[in-house]
Amino acid sequence: MSPARRDESGIPHARQVVTAPPGSARTEENWSGANEAKSDKLRHKSLHRRARAEGIELRHSAHGYALIDPSRRPVEDRHDLTLDEVEALLDRA
Repeated sequence: MSPARRDESGIPHARQVVTAPPGSARTEENWSGANEAKSDKLRHKSLHRRARAEGIELRHSAHGYALIDPSRRPVEDRHDLTLDEVEALLDRA
């Protein structure tokens, strides 16, 4: 536990508890969404590195993912791959 501040110089600090407005969601945080987002981000970065090591570029758009070969053509002419499909294509290559 930190001691109370008695320093009179500098910017004054106030310590208050922030409460949630009535009718809003509970104040406990839900980490499951953050964990899923983090695992998706790490998986994307891993697949991006694997593709780059093979001379292929991994791109993302609103439609999904695409693997672009060195001649700037999409692998299997698809721009709507999922991360699972991208991983399967990289495993085959």
